[in-house]
Amino acid sequence: MGTARTICFANQKGGVGKTTCAVNIAACLARSGRKVLFIDLDPQGNATSGVGIHKKSVSGSVYDLLIGRKNCRELIMRSSVKGLDVIPSSIDLVGAEIELVDASDRENRLKSAVSGVAADYDYIIIDCPPSLGLLTINAFTATKYVVIPVLCEYYSLEGLSQLTVTIKQIKRLYNPDIELLGVLINMYDGRLNLTIAVLEEIKRFFAGKIFRTPIPRSVKISEAPSHGLAITDYDRNGKNSFAPERGWVLCPRSQKNLSTDARYKQWQKKVWGAGLKPCSPTTR
Repeated sequence: MGTARTICFANQKGGVGKTTCAVNIAACLARSGRKVLFIDLDPQGNATSGVGIHKKSVSGSVYDLLIGRKNCRELIMRSSVKGLDVIPSSIDLVGAEIELVDASDRENRLKSAVSGVAADYDYIIIDCPPSLGLLTINAFTATKYVVIPVLCEYYSLEGLSQLTVTIKQIKRLYNPDIELLGVLINMYDGRLNLTIAVLEEIKRFFAGKIFRTPIPRSVKISEAPSHGLAITDYDRNGKNSFAPERGWVLCPRSQKNLSTDARYKQWQKKVWGAGLKPCSPTTR
């Protein structure tokens, strides 16, 4: 199994579907036979309940991990998805940033804690809070890749520059291995002129870093968390069940022929080398 590949989902703007994307892609990876650990670093705990774990049944959370009260193995819980383990969140995380202000090595708390179980998993998925505080910094320090879910709305664009600056700062100060894996277009509706206009702006700033398959706007995807299920279990035969899985196939959004684009070939090698099965957006 080796050492897990760590991927965090981050965007300081709330409401972009960051948690929904993280949960469903983690579920897709687990369903494809990978062993996945999901870390819910958002104090709201939506990802925890979204995979079938009742918050009242949680005896410990990632908060206990960060302050050194418990280790990973004491906190890992089984989710509703086979192969997907979870370190749950709790409202206690709200005060974690204040408690860790004067703590030694506070930016590396999560990285140090997770290193003990990394060999047990193929992937570690981290759901960041909608902020750029100490919790997100801990996630960035612990991760290899960052995925940024965005909506095709202008408000979604405003914080992207600051987020990329933060990633560069983390790379310089704490984690030289961190890199942007891609921008994931979420709640996509190609019928709207606004969607097309914003997508063009995103392509301009993130050329070569956009996931090929956008996640469509869907009532089923919105309903699934209320049942504690990923979309692949809630609407198993629906077309949206495959969108998160397909979203992992990346390619540059250039006007060139993709088959001859060297950047695309490099991207294919990176993603396929990470153990992700290539799949075509025209299949299924």
